[in-house]
Formats: sequence, structure tokens, C-alpha cells
Amino acid sequence: MKIQQIAPLKNDYLESIGFAWHSDIDGSRYVPGELVEVSSEECERYYEAANELYDMFVAAAQYVIDNNLFHELGIPYNLVNLIKASWENDVHWHLYGRFDFAGGIDGKPIKLLEFNADTPTAVFETAILQWAMLKQNGLDESAQFNDLFDGLVENFKRLLTLDDDTSGFEDMLAQNDFKILFTCLEGSVEDEQTTRLLQAAATHAGYKTRFAYIHEIAFDDENGVFMDGENYEFLFKLIPWESIAIEEGELALRLENIIANQKAIILNPAYTLLFQSKGIMKILWDLYPNHPLLLESSYEPLSGKTCVKKPFLAREGANVSVLGANGEVLAQNDGEYGNQKFLYQEYTELPQDAKGQKYQAGVFFAFEGCALGFRKGGEIIDNYSKFVGHIIV
Repeated sequence: MKIQQIAPLKNDYLESIGFAWHSDIDGSRYVPGELVEVSSEECERYYEAANELYDMFVAAAQYVIDNNLFHELGIPYNLVNLIKASWENDVHWHLYGRFDFAGGIDGKPIKLLEFNADTPTAVFETAILQWAMLKQNGLDESAQFNDLFDGLVENFKRLLTLDDDTSGFEDMLAQNDFKILFTCLEGSVEDEQTTRLLQAAATHAGYKTRFAYIHEIAFDDENGVFMDGENYEFLFKLIPWESIAIEEGELALRLENIIANQKAIILNPAYTLLFQSKGIMKILWDLYPNHPLLLESSYEPLSGKTCVKKPFLAREGANVSVLGANGEVLAQNDGEYGNQKFLYQEYTELPQDAKGQKYQAGVFFAFEGCALGFRKGGEIIDNYSKFVGHIIV
């Protein structure tokens, strides 16, 4: 693979646009002055892979629902009714997600690692910083596979049109002043700025929007979602569904009742937790054995094969380990998810640079594949990994 060195974005500039998490604990840049060189053909293959896989995930989720396999995927029991209700009604539109891929560059085949479908991160980095990296280095700003912001704007419109064609959105909005309330937990600058960026996309689409922390919002089973007495038809929450289920059981029940009473639509929908669970990778392998985009996956160690052991509902590489063919631990991360169920996924090499750093592709999906970015790190991509942009050459 080829890496193009560029001047990194300066910290004062990053802070001026709201990107405050620019430095890691050791003082190193989270977004270094690098771009991965890709071809337009490679970008097209990433786009096609995301689109094909999304259809496969929909089929796998339907299989889980039809066969009542929620427990097998580690889904909290108090979300099952929410998941079913959101799945059965088309108004619960999936706003966005991010596929994580191995390969796709330097001649290596694309292989799905997982799908971050509920609360994916790196939105700000992908949608904003990649363009800035090109612009501030005098490079061609159009030389990227990066329509994330515009893709989000269009998908916000589809919350009303529920169709590929968004031409009737303005007329629908004029008939009813639809509003979206955006929320996250207080205390995380990254979560708040990511949420506010999504709010900006919704505002650009034409909605009336507002931001509030989750503890400031009133949830009424019979009447819906309120902030300062004003009712909101849509609520976007950058809070994982499983966290709501486990830590805020009363809120989970209220949201179930609000959806059942058709008083609000929650983004991303509860059914995206089916996509998010690593357990669905085994379902995909069962439904599409030996599919070229998939890696063999099981709920048991893969006999005689190097594999990656992943908790079903963990994040940022926590509690992930790489196991050798004889079960020996080759690499591992600690974390807080050690008591979960685990997936065992066939190991595949990530592309690496001349210094041995490995690169994982992230392809955002908003109705279709819409943007590419990379994470750079060691054997296990985790919260110490760097974000690296790309350029089409």
C-alpha cells in the first residue's frame, strides 16, 4: 500500500471547528499527516461491498426475528419488543452505519469484520477532516470517496419520503412542521460534537432541530418526547441501545411504549442492534457460506485456524483477542466486556505500511455506501488507533 505524507491539520484550526479530541494520551496526533492512496476502482468495490452486505444483513436480521434468536445474539430481553416494533414498521428508517473492512487495497480482497450500525463513530473525521486535509494541502478536494454529509442530508429527507426519491420532501415538510431532537450523554466532547454534526445535516435538510443532553429530556409513554414543553416527532440518540437496556431499564420501557403508541421515532432504530451484534456474523456465515465478502464465523473456536475472539456488543477493540491455530493467545486487549458471549471469526491480515502499521477501512452507509476512511494501529484496532484520510490517485 502507498501512503502520501501531507502537512497535518494544526490543533488550533481543529479546535476552531469543534474538533477537540485531536491528541491522544501520549500527546501524539490522532489525525496524522497521512493519506492512503486508493484508486477509483478500489473505491467502487468498497461501495458495492457495502451495498451488497447491507441487503445480506437485512436478510440475516429477518432470519433472527423469524426464528426468535435474540438470545443467541446477546440481545437484552427488554429490547426484543422494541426491536420487533421498529422492524415491522417502515417509518423506523436506518439513518447511518459504518462497515469495517479488511483488505480492499493493494490487491487484497475485501472482507467484512463487523458492522457498526447503531452508534458509529469517526463521523466528524470522515465527513469534515478528510476534506480539510486535502484543501489545506492544495490537493484536489474532489479526489475522495466521501459523500457522507450529503448522504446524511438525503437520508434525513427519507425519514419522511421513505424512498430513494426525496423530491417530495419539501412538500411533506410544509404540511407538518417535523422536528428532530438530538441527544447524547453529557461529558463526552466527541459524542456531543458528533451529535451536533448530525444535527447540522438534519438542519440543512430542512428540519427544525434542537440539541439537549439525555437527562434534560422528558419521556411520556402516552404523548412522546418533550424538551421544554415542546414535542418532537424524532429523537436521535448517540447512546447505544444495549446501554439503555442495561443501565436505563425504565427509559427502555418508556421508549417501547412511545413507539407502540406511535408518538415518536427513535434514530437509529432498535433493530440496528441486531446488525451491531457480532453474533450476527455467524448467522451471515450460515446463510451465505463461503461468500467472498465474509470470514468464517462461529460461536466456538475455529478448529485448526487462527481466529479473532470478539465480544458480541463491545466497542473500540475492548476484550478482543487473536488466537492461534492451537488456541494460544497471540494478541489481546483488556476491557469491560469479558462476561459477554463471544464470536470466533477467521483471522485475516490487514494491509500494512512499510513501518508495519495496519490499516482497517471504514465505509459509511446511509441508504447506500457513501464514504471511506481508515483506522491505523497494531494487530487489534482499538481506541488508541489513528484516523487516516485517503486520496484517489
